[in-house]
Amino acid sequence: MSSSAEPTSKPVSILFVCLGNYCRSPMAEAYFHFLVQTHPSLSARISQLDSAGTTDYHSGSSPDPRTLSALRSKGIESYKHTARQIAANDFVDFDYILAMDNSNLRDLQRMQKRALERNPTLKQPERKLGQVRLFGEGRGGDEQVGDPYYGGDEGFEECFAQIERFALGFVREACEWEGEEVK
Repeated sequence: MSSSAEPTSKPVSILFVCLGNYCRSPMAEAYFHFLVQTHPSLSARISQLDSAGTTDYHSGSSPDPRTLSALRSKGIESYKHTARQIAANDFVDFDYILAMDNSNLRDLQRMQKRALERNPTLKQPERKLGQVRLFGEGRGGDEQVGDPYYGGDEGFEECFAQIERFALGFVREACEWEGEEVK
């Protein structure tokens, strides 16, 4: 990963964001919950996990059934989530706001700027803004998580593989985790 994530010894909060909070971002959130459950050393490094969408297309819905199927195929069976749209306070409530693709990243950057303009209390010195960045930002460049929504089941499996790879890189960098390999 690039040096834009500053390792910290305090636990970090992470918000995953895609367009509708229906496929990719809930999958990433579920996988991080799985990591924390299966690797207790991470629980002291991650304080909060959530996901949201840049739009309200699926607000109030459960994740795409294909997302849940892909998660179950990897042994992640108890994930529950209700889609929501990102809110202004998310920009200060989370240390990292991770966009799944460049379009989501641009939308988040605009939303953050607008939230700051409309909510002066977000600019108070004691409130630190979360770092908005691409989830697949890394040493080899910036990689996007492909949107599987319009494809078949194989797209959701590919999406999971990307999320797994990006997640492990992220926790090693931002959470200073030197944990064992995940299988």
